[in-house]
Amino acid sequence: MCGIAGVLTLPGGECPDPSLLARMTDTILHRGPDGQGHHVDPPVLMGMRRLSIIDVAGGQQPIGNEDGSVQVVFNGEIYNYRELRAELERQGHRFRTASDTEVLVHLYEQHGDAFPSYLNGMFAFALHDRTRQRVLLARDQIGIKPLFVARLPGQLVFGSEIKALLASGLVPRELDHDALAEFMCWEYVPAPRTLFRAVRKLEPGCTLAVDLHSGEIVERRFFDLPPADAVEHRSETEWADRLDAVLGQAVRRQMVADVPLGALLSGGVDSSMVVAKMGRDALTFSIGFDDSSYDELPHARRVAEALGVRHEVEVIRPDVRTLFDHLMQFMDDPIADFSIFPTYLVSRLARRHVTVALSGDGGDELFGGYDTYVAQGMAKRWQRLPAALRSGVVAPILDRIPPRPQKKGLINKAKRFVEGARLDPALGHARWRLFLESALRSRLFTGAMTERQTQQPEAHIHRYMEEAEGRDAVDRALHVDMKSYLVDNCLVKVDRMSMACSLEVRVPLLDLEVVDLAFRMPSSLKLRDGETKPLLKEVTARHVPRESVYRTKQGFSIPIKHWLNDTFRELTDELLAPERLRADGLFQAGTVESLLTEHRANRANHSHIIWAMLVFQDWQRRWGVSL
Repeated sequence: MCGIAGVLTLPGGECPDPSLLARMTDTILHRGPDGQGHHVDPPVLMGMRRLSIIDVAGGQQPIGNEDGSVQVVFNGEIYNYRELRAELERQGHRFRTASDTEVLVHLYEQHGDAFPSYLNGMFAFALHDRTRQRVLLARDQIGIKPLFVARLPGQLVFGSEIKALLASGLVPRELDHDALAEFMCWEYVPAPRTLFRAVRKLEPGCTLAVDLHSGEIVERRFFDLPPADAVEHRSETEWADRLDAVLGQAVRRQMVADVPLGALLSGGVDSSMVVAKMGRDALTFSIGFDDSSYDELPHARRVAEALGVRHEVEVIRPDVRTLFDHLMQFMDDPIADFSIFPTYLVSRLARRHVTVALSGDGGDELFGGYDTYVAQGMAKRWQRLPAALRSGVVAPILDRIPPRPQKKGLINKAKRFVEGARLDPALGHARWRLFLESALRSRLFTGAMTERQTQQPEAHIHRYMEEAEGRDAVDRALHVDMKSYLVDNCLVKVDRMSMACSLEVRVPLLDLEVVDLAFRMPSSLKLRDGETKPLLKEVTARHVPRESVYRTKQGFSIPIKHWLNDTFRELTDELLAPERLRADGLFQAGTVESLLTEHRANRANHSHIIWAMLVFQDWQRRWGVSL
């Protein structure tokens, strides 16, 4: 595990001073505090920071093939590297380390640009073929590890984090206004965009081949989710047995490490299943808050006790204002997901004991775990009600009821359902994730901001819905979330917050065999009669007490709506000051003032919009972005 960065000089460009490579890799020290390595071979400059996990003594990068003609810098882990190595050795390749990284150069020699399709893991890498004068960049099939690219006149700059690209001094710091609209609507920026106009994400399952002679750059996709016609028909018992076995294999595969390893345990279905498959020697970590509606510690303790594993816990009363300043350093590609706080805090706790931790991320997107899927089914029944009853009676009553202080609750869920049900049904379940609908958007953004937008913020949802044509409603929703919400929000949160602690987090539920199996299952095993994840729950209940499996889902979050009114009030007044907003010319100061007034008076819960503006305003100031 590490972070990578580099600059490729293309025809017509001037090769920069190689000293900039150290500046770039120094910005990602947190991703690899155990060492660094540079490959300087103009026009190619590639570097990395290493967090030692496998072959601690011998796995320093860059790593080359036998004659040094192929060199690679690599971020991630390859879980099937032992099998790949054995096959490559039978074909005559010679290895000089025990590292998983070395598999990459020999696999490239054997299979060329198609070789990433043989990898089961999480990865982003840059590979230089000196003989053919070309560089191949690649990102793993699901998008667990990040890779950012800026194509500039005469250069291509890449890195694991945008701050590394900015440190090159080559990348302009200009705002992408379409990306800002997407960020405010969804709390993340869908790939391939970022908030920086010049920087793009390499999408999951893609390679970028750069010909250093001609300057030609070719992007290819080497992986996609199983097609709609891949669904297989077996009995539910057969599916349960198969899922149980495949999950066990995935967890065991991802437990390979030469350093201490543990697991993040929330007490929910997904993390509990992962810990159950790790066995009684597992070391688990959980955090809690003093607000009982946000505290999952009792559930985590119950699971840990039932499984007989060692369990480290911490009740958090953090200085969140100071923590905000710290965490925003890692949000150069920002998301507005509140749960960055607990994700960082549990990662910090785990890092005191281990270097690697397994998590349960990905289970909701594969096996149907979100309330939005249920809401989409309920929306059909809601639409059957007379319009006069829906819009003339129920909705106005709910609008007048103030939000409750609890995290969810019946009132809060009912209010959110009605809000989402009013939105474009063509968005499917994703409308319940849209926090800035078109009417409020027109009031929030200035005319100048709106004029600079070239597409609607919902475009990526429509694109992924079209890609999923032929799937039923549930599998279409899962396809959309795998392509957008999972990769551009959830995995960003886990990667940035764990790496901020120099902790490697692995996600066995996103193992390729698990992903393949999930998309071959009938959707009735993922959502049934309003119950989420029925098959995964059934399998988990074989290993974990049923009362821990069949309980109301809470999610991993914080009491942000309260914190905005007290802990973050001073910051809010500073970053969202009317004079600052008018000077920036993006948000209408009067609308922002109304949102703040309603939120502080508890007439409405605008925490998502307010928080997104706070994160954006801090991002713009912190990185000196031209608006």
